[in-house]
Amino acid sequence: MDTQESEKAGSTHQPDHLYKGRRASLPLNIVVIGCGLGGLAAAYCLAQAGHNITILEAASAIGEVGAGVQASPNVSRLLMRWGLGPRLEELAVKIQALSFRRWTNDEVVGWTPFGDVIDKEYGAPFYLLHRADLHHMLYEATEPYCNIRVNCRVVSMDPSNPTVTLASGEVVSADLIVGADGIKSVTREYVVGGPDKPRVTGDSAYRALIPAEKLLQDDDLKPLVEKMESNIWMGPRGHIVACQKEFNLVMMHPDDAEGGVESWTAEGNVDRMKESYKGWNTTVQKLLALVPSTLDWKLMDRDPLPSWIHKDGKLVLLGDSCHPMLPYRAQGSAMAIEDAAVLGNIFSHCSDRSQIVPLLYAYQSLRYDRATATQISSSLNRHTFHQPDGPEQEERDRDMRAAMEDAFRVACGEPSTLVLTGNANQWADKKKSDIQFGYDADEEAEKWWLANGDRLMTPVPPIEVKSRVVHSANRNH
Repeated sequence: MDTQESEKAGSTHQPDHLYKGRRASLPLNIVVIGCGLGGLAAAYCLAQAGHNITILEAASAIGEVGAGVQASPNVSRLLMRWGLGPRLEELAVKIQALSFRRWTNDEVVGWTPFGDVIDKEYGAPFYLLHRADLHHMLYEATEPYCNIRVNCRVVSMDPSNPTVTLASGEVVSADLIVGADGIKSVTREYVVGGPDKPRVTGDSAYRALIPAEKLLQDDDLKPLVEKMESNIWMGPRGHIVACQKEFNLVMMHPDDAEGGVESWTAEGNVDRMKESYKGWNTTVQKLLALVPSTLDWKLMDRDPLPSWIHKDGKLVLLGDSCHPMLPYRAQGSAMAIEDAAVLGNIFSHCSDRSQIVPLLYAYQSLRYDRATATQISSSLNRHTFHQPDGPEQEERDRDMRAAMEDAFRVACGEPSTLVLTGNANQWADKKKSDIQFGYDADEEAEKWWLANGDRLMTPVPPIEVKSRVVHSANRNH
């Protein structure tokens, strides 16, 4: 690694607004592999913690594709803490509600208020923004504090040394390597000890953006923009998520194609996309008629790892490299950003090389159960949203309607009359929302240090894999 350049990048600013002004008394040279959302967030937080950071990105230019991404309160509170509040207000849309609809007739069977209700309940907004906008604002925040290198594809590594070898032949060394290289992670295989092949889910996701002004020209589609709600149409073996910011569509459908590519950027076929939703209601048909082009993302799944840390304690995984999320709960980016916040906070305490391993296990112990629970929660939504018409679907709709009627009563100032724990609409389940949206990654890291900091020198043993819940259709956010 170009140590001088890295040290220069890491020391151009002495931020004091994070970690109560605390910075590591032993700055480490840390290489982050991958410049996606998780990699940028990790680099930012570790730089703020006082370390010298270099990001190695395989692509020839920094950028991001995709469609919309949700910044729920567990994420927006971190982004605002990092000084990105004004950029969020400029580029994001505050979602006012979540609406569940039938595939056949557009009937609303579920509804949960967001907007000011979320702000009041969790102290942070629920935003929707374009993935590229979030990536760009994280890049702008991170770039002054670290050395970002492109055209640096990692072909091999020695996690014990630790070093990485690039396609150019260059060998880059560090004190610690953070693998943030996504669903096709190279670093993951070194932690696992060999190839780690994904499992097909039976689903793919079309992604598309429609300019909002096109919807405003149609009286039937105009309310979808004006209400600023996120809409989910549920149908047999698929569902469609549609929300504002341009107008973002994510369309889950059966993956009947042989092969396919696990990629955010694979081109899809618009005619085939329309055929997948033949027979769905008029609103959906009008939306699909406005789609000029689409990406088609083959959804693959992986089991939780026994550990996110290489046995020699100098390589750690983060985000999709260790807990890839299917998109049914819209928490994949959130989990990666939370990982980054915890990792940075924990490593702001680093004062001796002997602390690296126990600090890594502290990070894992704080994040493992939450990330795994979010994966399971996402799997449950797949089963809920994709039910064919019949008794189970009717029971689901009754359950969601009951929660919607209760939400209307509360909106009118009346007390809630239902216990919504386990409701088919997971966002109506107050207990689940408190766990998901009330989480503060920095607060959890600070609490851990207060309870365990003076025992830091005792390494935490690797955790065992917990059994996963398997849901009917494909056994899974």
